[in-house]
Amino acid sequence: MRGIKIAFWILIAIVLSLTAFAALRAGAATNVSSASNERLAWDDENGWWDFYSTNTVTIYGTRLEGYASSTVGDLSLDCATTASGNVCASSNYGVCNGPGPHATDGACASGDASGDLTGYAWNDAMGWVSFNCNQSSHGGANNCVSSNYKVSIDANGNFSGYAWNDVAGWLSFNCADAGGSSCGDSNYKVITSWRATSTFAYLESSVFDTERSEGGALQSIVWQGSQPSGASVDFQIATSSSSSGPWTFYGPGGSSVAYYGAECPLSGIASPGAGPDKAICVDKNAGAARYLRYKIRLRSNLLQTQTPSVDDVILIWTR
Repeated sequence: MRGIKIAFWILIAIVLSLTAFAALRAGAATNVSSASNERLAWDDENGWWDFYSTNTVTIYGTRLEGYASSTVGDLSLDCATTASGNVCASSNYGVCNGPGPHATDGACASGDASGDLTGYAWNDAMGWVSFNCNQSSHGGANNCVSSNYKVSIDANGNFSGYAWNDVAGWLSFNCADAGGSSCGDSNYKVITSWRATSTFAYLESSVFDTERSEGGALQSIVWQGSQPSGASVDFQIATSSSSSGPWTFYGPGGSSVAYYGAECPLSGIASPGAGPDKAICVDKNAGAARYLRYKIRLRSNLLQTQTPSVDDVILIWTR
């Protein structure tokens, strides 16, 4: 067995301008769809809740802001952005994108862009509206054993699920949640342009010579560095009988879109990846040529606030 250690440094910086962010919040408009069937939630007591008409409802990676409208008044999603202004000093509440708690400045420090909403909204006529049966991160109880519900946003920006209010009962965010057949009579949902997305960076190595015409059998890859929660590092391999290529990078099963990231003895894509100082197994025929290269894919967390860094890469193969 032979190991080759290739040392390099990768620096990835995601710069967030706090000034620009503050300006964005101050002048934020809704990112909910304006289409008539893509902006509405429903409850049997009060009818439609319009999440577009006030031009205030905005979904972020950590929280929701603004207020929806109805025949019984506004549904306030955040005490910092009500129709009356910031009321958090007297009543701290809000809906977080991920876990709470909700802070008096409107922030949700633990929000993780998961799309699973937690926390409470407020309406003057009905009172509190709960967006999740588990409100333990907001100082409430976990009632999921007796009543399992939540409101979620999927990868395409579609809301689904139910919120609960003691007066109005269930607040439905998607007609399909009732079994799909109800959409024929009343096709509604709430859709946002917000997406939970990671930032990706790629690096391709130089050419490595196994010094054997038939090539070495690449066994595994070990990388050293750091991988924050929600971030990942994975690899593709390219081989050639010539030092000039051609170079086509592949992952597990010869796929051009998959990446090696799972810790041995598993195979396939791990998300997040195996992590630093852990052997990532590759297909046995991945290095069956004299020359090889690798491509690294580095992925940030969904909030794009944490990125991995790679200091060293170790390729291990047998002759």
